[in-house]
Amino acid sequence: MPNDPETPPLAAPPHTTESHWLRTSGTTSYPPVAENKTVDTVVVGGGIAGLSTAWELTRAGRSVAVLEADRIASGVTGFTTAKLTAQHGLRYERLRRTRGPEGAKLYARSQQAAVERVAEISAELRVDCELEHVPAYTYSRDTAQRPALRAEAEAARAAGLDASYVEVTGLPFTVAGAVRIDGQAQFHPRKYLLALAADITAYGSTIHERSRVTGLREGRPCQVTTENGWTVTARDVVVATHFPVFDRALLFARMSPRRELVVAGPVAADRDPDGMYICEEGTKRSVRTAPLGDGSRLLIVTGESFTPGTADTAERFRRLDDWMHAHFPVAETRYRWAAQDNDPSDSVPLIGTFHPGARHTFVATGFGGWGMSSGVLAGRLIAELICAAPPPWTELYDPRRLWSTLREAPTMLSQQAEVAQHFVGDRLRTTHVDSADEIPAGTGAVVRLNGRRSAVYRDDAGLCHAVSARCTHLGCLVSFNSVERTWECPCHGSRFGVDGSVLQGPAVRPLEQRDLEGPHSPDTDEA
Repeated sequence: MPNDPETPPLAAPPHTTESHWLRTSGTTSYPPVAENKTVDTVVVGGGIAGLSTAWELTRAGRSVAVLEADRIASGVTGFTTAKLTAQHGLRYERLRRTRGPEGAKLYARSQQAAVERVAEISAELRVDCELEHVPAYTYSRDTAQRPALRAEAEAARAAGLDASYVEVTGLPFTVAGAVRIDGQAQFHPRKYLLALAADITAYGSTIHERSRVTGLREGRPCQVTTENGWTVTARDVVVATHFPVFDRALLFARMSPRRELVVAGPVAADRDPDGMYICEEGTKRSVRTAPLGDGSRLLIVTGESFTPGTADTAERFRRLDDWMHAHFPVAETRYRWAAQDNDPSDSVPLIGTFHPGARHTFVATGFGGWGMSSGVLAGRLIAELICAAPPPWTELYDPRRLWSTLREAPTMLSQQAEVAQHFVGDRLRTTHVDSADEIPAGTGAVVRLNGRRSAVYRDDAGLCHAVSARCTHLGCLVSFNSVERTWECPCHGSRFGVDGSVLQGPAVRPLEQRDLEGPHSPDTDEA
């Protein structure tokens, strides 16, 4: 693969910004749950999967309550790149080998149906969500990859997609080859989802923000409880929290968290590469554009994947920024943000009945970076399961699928070995500072306070904030992200604010507050 052109490094700012989608859409203020209530279905999570499920069920005549821990469409969905496509990298040749030709066809049909579903709903609700139909490309600059690209194009075409192998694209540099799939789309996810939310409430269902769910009792009926103690009773419960906040299905053992950085800046409309692109070699680069109000386009570049809590985020942002400016005439970097995904061990999302003993609980997770199409797909699939009309691809996505267990085993073992390495190894590793006094302003570190490992952050004013360093999910030690100023768990991707508050699950409880005063013992540690 050719080396990228060398350019002077660009200095990254100390913090990330909110995403373009959050900055260019309205705010929400749905009331938190303030009483015990009963509905037909509770949907836990207000991202694209949760809101799509709630919309489908509401339109089917069910009463639904959506419970969101923060603000709807502001978590993982608010920081996506919003590619709406059935082209998921080099996916269909692998599916043809592991699931057979019929499995590959079902995957293509279901994902393409989700792309078309957004167009249908947008037209019905008359929402301007900047929906644009563009081709999607998986490309390589390495000539040795041409056979794999040709095989992928043939597999995608056999699966029913409008796919072809090409060697010319709209990118401003040459490629060795690419898989092009027509009939795909890109959109503004928050404008779309805020319209769904308004329609959900217009039809009588409810949305509750700042209503974190901490408990689930399955049965007939089911009950969920919030951190404030309120109970919502329902026949069915859908857990659509990106990473399930309940571990009874042990799905965390079948997924690995991945954080990915995003940079974006304006380009002239005539420099638009006219498509959505992804190259999965090396550190990966993903490219798309979005319309700006002044007639120019916002170039959005994604890449630099890493496990949360394990990388020098500032350096990775600089690399991504350098790549964007080296290849595109971007005058300024207007946005820097980060997204998080969960990769399933067998490459297919987990959507459907929560676990083998479940009857009225459902889950949507493991979208592997393709949450826009998979989230819309999940909404329709789960709604049809609840309404007793399962689609033909139900078995393909079923979280209870046992036929892939042996196939998953090597990947699962590798993932769990990495988790075990963090769980044990991080405790054995000596911290890089001996006391909170050594932590510079604006940074954080894990130190021992009163014999216990504590996560200590010193703010810009010099004031220290100390919390437990143990993730409240399964007890792994957190690590500090210096750019986003967050504590992150490398085991399952939970993220916390510097005050210990939960920013992202699977954790549902905040990190315990710690006292900075008192003797520090280097010889003891918490269990």
